[in-house]
Amino acid sequence: MSANEIKHILVVGAGQMGHQIAMLCALGGYRTSLQDVNSEALKDAEASLEKRMDKWVASGKLTASSKETAFQNLTFTDNLNEAARDADFVIEAIVEKLTSKQQLFRELDRLTPKHAILASNSSTIVNSLLAEVTERPDKVCNAHFFFPPLVMECVEIVMSEETSEETAQTALAVCEQIGKEGIILRKEISGFVANRILGAIHKEAIALYENGIADFKDIDLIVKKSLGHPLGPFELIDLSGADVVNFVMQQQFAETGNQADKPAACIVQKVEAGHLGRKTGQGFYSYNRG
Repeated sequence: MSANEIKHILVVGAGQMGHQIAMLCALGGYRTSLQDVNSEALKDAEASLEKRMDKWVASGKLTASSKETAFQNLTFTDNLNEAARDADFVIEAIVEKLTSKQQLFRELDRLTPKHAILASNSSTIVNSLLAEVTERPDKVCNAHFFFPPLVMECVEIVMSEETSEETAQTALAVCEQIGKEGIILRKEISGFVANRILGAIHKEAIALYENGIADFKDIDLIVKKSLGHPLGPFELIDLSGADVVNFVMQQQFAETGNQADKPAACIVQKVEAGHLGRKTGQGFYSYNRG
């Protein structure tokens, strides 16, 4: 379908990525549904967005009327059947586990209209692994937003061999409508572009830390002061969440079988301890959640 036929966007998953993507779509003028099986996650998402949009209004970044219109465009629901019924474009933003995503794509393929495009926000999982469980592989792609979506400007639109040009161009047009710069990758590879480069930095940083070459704080400081990065690799792990990093590395190892792709010991330890980063108040660093 063409971009001007997109009227209703469904975002599945109200976590740290999904609720912000939904807000972008609502701000872009789309009728938007944010769906999650967890009603508490939906309440948290709505409260978080209200707070953030109030700050935007206070700073002059957004008018009060634009905020009101955006929230009128946005619906929070735990009912996937209802939300998917007339969706034209779906963005999946659930946990970074292949089996969970495949199960969802099976449901979306059954529930959404045949013309609907199914996009995954996955940061590493190629869309062909999701398209294979649907009957519309030509209408499946990755639309990989970066964290935090309300701030970061780029979206990687990734095609598989079966993704149609129309699907890719429609996804690109949606990005433009919501104020983001979409970039099409015409050949899929796990991790895409940004995360493969970032992953290489993270692996080296973790190796330096685990081998006792330098403390994680010093590694972060060197990367920021010498390379000009706004965040060091361990600060970025805390921002993304050790659980997310762990899921990503597990998936890469499953695909490649390369021992170097296995989750690092320090990441596994953080996950087992529940020290996931900013969202739990403790990761490599400590955070005040108040």
